[in-house]
Amino acid sequence: MSTPDQDRTTPRLFRRGPWEMAASILIGLGVVMMMQPFVMVAFTYSFIVTLAGTVMFLIVSHFPE
Repeated sequence: MSTPDQDRTTPRLFRRGPWEMAASILIGLGVVMMMQPFVMVAFTYSFIVTLAGTVMFLIVSHFPE
C-alpha cells in the first residue's frame, strides 16, 4: 500500500497550505501597514501589499492540496 505522498504527482513547491498562509500573512501585514499612524512609507505601500496578498491568495487557491 502506498502513502498519500507517493500518489501525488504535484511537486511539493506547489502545495496550497504554505502558500495560502503566506498570502494571508501578506494581507494581514498590508492591513497593519494601513492602520498604523507613524510611518508614512508603510502607509503608502499598504494598498499594494494588500492587493498583492489578495491576488496571490486567489491564484494559490487553485493549487492542489
